[in-house]
Amino acid sequence: MEKVTSLAKRRGFVFQSSEIYGGQNGAWDYGPLGVELKNRIAAAWWKEMTQLHDDIVGLDAAILMHPRTWEASGHVENFTDPLVDCKKCKTRFRADQIPAENLTAKKCPDCGGELTDTRKFNLMFETHIGPAEDSASLIYLRPETAQGIYVNYKNIIQSNRMKIPFGIAQIGKAFRNEIVTKNFIFRTCEFEQMEMQFFVKPGTDEEWFSEWKKRRWAYYEKMGVKMDHLRWHQHGPDELAHYAKDAYDIEYLFPMGWRELEGVHNRSNYDLGRHAEYSGKDLQYIDQENNAERYIPFIIETSAGLTRSLLMVLCDAYDEEQVASDKNSGSSEGTAKGTNGSSGTAGSADDWRTVLRFHPSLAPVTVAVMPLMKKDGLAELAQDIRRELKEDFATDYDQSGAIGRRYRRQDEAGTPFCVTIDYESKDNGTVTLRFRDSMEQVRVNRAELTERLRQEIKNYKRIK
Repeated sequence: MEKVTSLAKRRGFVFQSSEIYGGQNGAWDYGPLGVELKNRIAAAWWKEMTQLHDDIVGLDAAILMHPRTWEASGHVENFTDPLVDCKKCKTRFRADQIPAENLTAKKCPDCGGELTDTRKFNLMFETHIGPAEDSASLIYLRPETAQGIYVNYKNIIQSNRMKIPFGIAQIGKAFRNEIVTKNFIFRTCEFEQMEMQFFVKPGTDEEWFSEWKKRRWAYYEKMGVKMDHLRWHQHGPDELAHYAKDAYDIEYLFPMGWRELEGVHNRSNYDLGRHAEYSGKDLQYIDQENNAERYIPFIIETSAGLTRSLLMVLCDAYDEEQVASDKNSGSSEGTAKGTNGSSGTAGSADDWRTVLRFHPSLAPVTVAVMPLMKKDGLAELAQDIRRELKEDFATDYDQSGAIGRRYRRQDEAGTPFCVTIDYESKDNGTVTLRFRDSMEQVRVNRAELTERLRQEIKNYKRIK
C-alpha cells in the first residue's frame, strides 16, 4: 500500500486534505489525474447501469433530507458502531475490529492499557439548518444515497411511466463519522457512492437477486480487473443489516487483505414499507397490467463506493516490471526512429519501470503525443496531431527529456498509448504508436490514427 500511496501523491492522483495544516483525518483531495480517473470510473458505471439498460433511470437527490427520513430508514436507531477507548494511550477502537481476547480482558492491543466499556456510537453527522440551533433545526448529512431513491420512487414511476421491474441509479456523496479511518482512501468520512435500487414484484426477488449478482461480477471482468483478486462473501445471520433478507459482498484482495468492494443486497420491502408508515403516504405499486394489483415492491440493491473503487483500480493496475534489453530473448524497448532511421534501445540490467495497467477507457490520459526532437518542425507537427486527437481522447503532450524517460513517465500515469512524431513522420505521414502494456511499437498512418486508437480501446484485453 505504501508504494501505491507514494505514487498517488507523486503523480497527482490523491492528496491529503488540508495538508499544509497537518492534514484532516478521514478526508482526501483528488488531484488532476485522480479526478480524471474518478470521473471515468463513475462514467463507466453510469453507462453500464443506465445507457445499457432500458429499465434503469438516473437520479441526483439532495444531500440534506427531512430528518424523519433517517428515523424511517432505521439509521437514527441502528446506524451505530461499537466503540472502546484506551484510558492510557487514548487510542479509539471499533470494538468489533480488535482481538476478542483483548476485548474480554479490556486490554489495549497497542499499549496494554485498560479499555473502557463498549458503547454505541452513531455514525451520522449532525448539523442544523436555519439561524437557531435547537432540536427543531436538527438535520443530518446523508450516510447513504439509497434513501433519496426510495423517497422519489413514486415521482419517477409517474413522471417516466416506469413499470416494474425497473431500477433507479445514483452517484453522490455520503458522510459517515467513522470511528477509525485508515488504509488510505479505503475508509473515509466523506466519500461517494454508486448505488442502484431495482424494484421488483414480491416473489421474484430471489430470481432478480441472483441475476444482479451475475451482472455485477461480469462488470468487473469487463473492466479488466484481475478476477483472481475477487471473491464473494455471503453475510451470516450476525452480519445482516436490519433491512436485509440476503446480502453478498464482492470482496477484492487489497494490499491489506480481502475487503468489501461492492454489496448486492435483497432489501425486501423494508424501506418502502417504513417510509409509507412514517410519511403516511401510499407507496404501493399499482400493476395496471395485472388487474390493478397493489403491492409494495421488494428492492435489490447494488452498492459500491466510487472512491473505494478508485483505490481498487489503482491497486489492481499497479505493477513493477524489468524492462532491460534481454540478449537471449531479443526483446527490448526501442525508441522512435531518429534522423538515420535507426531504432535504439533503452534499459540496463537493473532498469525497472513502474506501470499502471488501467483499462484504456478508465485511464486519466488516453494518449500522450511526443515529438522526438523539439527542433526541425517536429514539435509543431506533434502539436497539430494532438489537436486532432483531443476531439476524441484525453491527451497529454511531453517534449522534455529522452524519449525513454518520457515513456516511463506515461507508464507511471497509466497512459495506454504514446504517439511519437519523428523525421519519418514529416516524410511519409506515419507516426510511432507505442503500447503501454507490451511496450510494442508500430508505425501508423496519421490519417488512420484516430480509428486505430478507437479499435485498440474497444478490443483491449489485459495481458498481465
